[in-house]
Amino acid sequence: MREQQLELVADERLGNAVIGIEPGAPIDIDLRLEALHDGILVTATVESTASGECVRCLIDVAEPVEVEIQEVFAYSEDEAFEYQVQDDHVNLEPVIRDAVVLSLPFQPVCQEDCLGLCPQCGVRLLDNPGHEHEEPTDPRWAKLAGLEGLTEATTTDVIGEEPDGDADREKR
Repeated sequence: MREQQLELVADERLGNAVIGIEPGAPIDIDLRLEALHDGILVTATVESTASGECVRCLIDVAEPVEVEIQEVFAYSEDEAFEYQVQDDHVNLEPVIRDAVVLSLPFQPVCQEDCLGLCPQCGVRLLDNPGHEHEEPTDPRWAKLAGLEGLTEATTTDVIGEEPDGDADREKR
């Protein structure tokens, strides 16, 4: 059995389109290798920090990544084992990549109650909690919007009658 602690640097991005471990980011691996009859049992804890953006409000987020791996690398090619020992070495890159990518959130958020962006103007709603817009006017009623300030005297001028037009008709 051998135990090692490795400090590596990511060669390529490990993640999805929204969040991942960026190239050049440090990756800490606490590694344990045990000899078995059929191969080598690799047990590892991988730690790093993933960076990306909140899917609701698009600000930058950073999330710690901690993944535990346990995989057997076989000495001979066998369908029961997915990985093989090659020239007395084990290639941990695909195992680490798969485990890290699967551990990342599919839709990362900056906080659980993130309200996102205003769909009309794009303002971040957590920064502006009282943000509102006026109700849109129904285009079918838009022509009537100008009649709100009219009084009874102005409506009779528009119609062409006096305010007491009914009383005058009764006198005639």
